[in-house]
Amino acid sequence: MKNLGYYNGKFGLLEEMMIPFNDRVCFFGDGVYDATNATNGKILFIDEHIDRFFNSAGLLGIKLPYSKSELADLLYEMLAKVDSDINFVYWQQTRATSPRNHAFPDAPSNLWIMIKPATLKPYDELIKLTDMEDHRFEYCNIKTLNLIPSVLAAQKAEVEGCDECVFHRGEIVTECAHSNISIIKDGIFKTHPLDHHVLPGIARAHLIKACKANNIPVDETLFTMDELRDADEVIVSSSSNFCMIAGTLNGAPIGGKDHQTLMTIQNYVVDEYHEYCGIK
Repeated sequence: MKNLGYYNGKFGLLEEMMIPFNDRVCFFGDGVYDATNATNGKILFIDEHIDRFFNSAGLLGIKLPYSKSELADLLYEMLAKVDSDINFVYWQQTRATSPRNHAFPDAPSNLWIMIKPATLKPYDELIKLTDMEDHRFEYCNIKTLNLIPSVLAAQKAEVEGCDECVFHRGEIVTECAHSNISIIKDGIFKTHPLDHHVLPGIARAHLIKACKANNIPVDETLFTMDELRDADEVIVSSSSNFCMIAGTLNGAPIGGKDHQTLMTIQNYVVDEYHEYCGIK
């Protein structure tokens, strides 16, 4: 199949899938999600993504009627039916289908899955950044479906011919519309600490793993927009593009001063990806 969707036991092409009007996602965005890529039939770091998904659901009190292994089995079952070698694998759980009411209903939650072909950006491509004030709520550590601020940020980047938009609270950098952001300065990898203002990115965790494997110091503390502009290198990371290099911010050059440290980190995470997915 060219793609595949799933809703509570029903399978079909994405363009043919239907959902109930009273699914709470329609009124409240009441749900959580996770996503990663699959290459050569391997879903990248699936256990870590499923762990994060279960954590997000638990933080919102959404009951999941399956185990982690059952969800993984279902994702792999669906992946085997899609023709592409590289795919985007996405799943979400919405709280329930019930007449609109803000309080939680006593009804089962709903599982959605989407698998469709994907591409990965070249790792040597310099990406362009813009920025905007981070007006999101205080639950950024939960991967919820309430993504309007990220939608607005992504549109700002699109209009300005950029690839990603950096969020900041005042002068403090948090993350990006779709990604975590980290810097290298004086040989030290610096990234926002894991708190309620940033998503605990899987790719971010693997960048830290790469640093520790190569004796590169890691500093999980706040950094500012001025530090971002002055950084030796700027790394944007997500499960779709694990170690992208930023070259400009609002049209001004950034980074480009510590190629050796950057390549050490990037080569490690790319090699790890290749080994995980069996790419020779």
